[in-house]
Amino acid sequence: METTRQIVLARRPTGVPVPADFDLVEVPRPVPGPGEILVRMRVGSCDPAIRGFLDDRPSYLPPVALGAPINGMSLGEVVESHNPDWPVGTLLRTFAVWSEYYVVGADALGIERVDAAPGVPLQHYMGALGPVGLTAWVGLFEIGRARAGDTVLVSAAAGATGSTVVQLAKAAGCRVIGLAGGPEKAQIVRDLGADVAIDYKAAADLSDAIAQAAPDGIDVYFDNVGAETLEAVMPLMRLHGRIAVCGMIAQYNDADNPHGNRQLWQLVVKRLTMRGFITYDHPEVLAQAQSELDHLFAQGKLKPLENVRTGIETLPAAFIDLMSGRTTGKTLVLI
Repeated sequence: METTRQIVLARRPTGVPVPADFDLVEVPRPVPGPGEILVRMRVGSCDPAIRGFLDDRPSYLPPVALGAPINGMSLGEVVESHNPDWPVGTLLRTFAVWSEYYVVGADALGIERVDAAPGVPLQHYMGALGPVGLTAWVGLFEIGRARAGDTVLVSAAAGATGSTVVQLAKAAGCRVIGLAGGPEKAQIVRDLGADVAIDYKAAADLSDAIAQAAPDGIDVYFDNVGAETLEAVMPLMRLHGRIAVCGMIAQYNDADNPHGNRQLWQLVVKRLTMRGFITYDHPEVLAQAQSELDHLFAQGKLKPLENVRTGIETLPAAFIDLMSGRTTGKTLVLI
C-alpha cells in the first residue's frame, strides 16, 4: 500500500506552539472517490490564522481534531483525477491539510487553477502572487477603498501580507507608513518603498510616533495585529477613514485573554468604517486582483518577500518561528 506523510495535531498548544504539539506520521495514501482528485502538495503555507484552528473553540473554520492533520493553504499538482475539469498535471491552490498527498473535491475552499509563468518560482504563487497577494489586494482596495493620495498605515509591515500591502499601496499612489518590530524589519519596510517605517519596539509612545508620521491623519489602516496597536490607531484616523481588519496576531497565542479596545467611540466620532474580511468571500474581484498582481510583478513593482524551507517535516518549526515573531515575509515550505 502506498503511503503519505502528514503533520498532525498531537496536543492543543498553550500560548506559542512548541514541537511537542505536532507529530509527523505516515498513513495510507488517500484514494479519490467519484468526482474527486488526488493532489501532491508542492508548496505548503504557514499562516497565522492556523493558530486559531488549533484551539478547541469556534473560529471561521472548525478546529483541528486531535490526531488529525493540520489545515492550511496548499499549492499542489493533480496526480489522479476522477473529474474531467481537473486533469492530471493541473496545478492548483486550495485549503487542504499538511500532507504530502490529499484528496479534494471541486468544491474545496478556495480551489483555483494556477497558471505559473515560465521562470517564476512556484512558491511565489503561494505568496505575493497567490493567497497573500489576493488578501492584500482585497483588504486594501475592496475593503479599505484605498486610492491615490491616501495615507495608508500597515501593521506587521514586514510580514507576508503587510509587505505586499506596502508595495500595492505605493504602486497605487498612496503615502505609506509601515509598522514593524525591530530595526532590521523596519529597514526591510523602507526598502520595499514605504515613506515611513516605525519600529514599534523602539517607540516610547506608539500613538505619538504614528501621529508624527501622519500629522493629517490616516485614511486607511490595514490591520494585521489588533490589540494595543488598533487602539492606538483609531483616534488618529481621518474623517470617514477605513479600517480593514485582516488579522489580530497579537492575540492568537492567547485567545482566552483578548485585548479590550477603549477607543470604539472613534467609530462614531470619525464616522469610520471597520470591517473584517476573508479573501475568498470576495470571488467576484479575485480575477482582477490576480491580473494586477501578475502585472505589477512583471513590471518589477511587486517583489515577493519570503522565507522558504524544504521538506514536510519542517512545517512545524516554520510555523513556530512564524508565531514567535522570528520571520519576515511569507513562510513557505517546499514539499
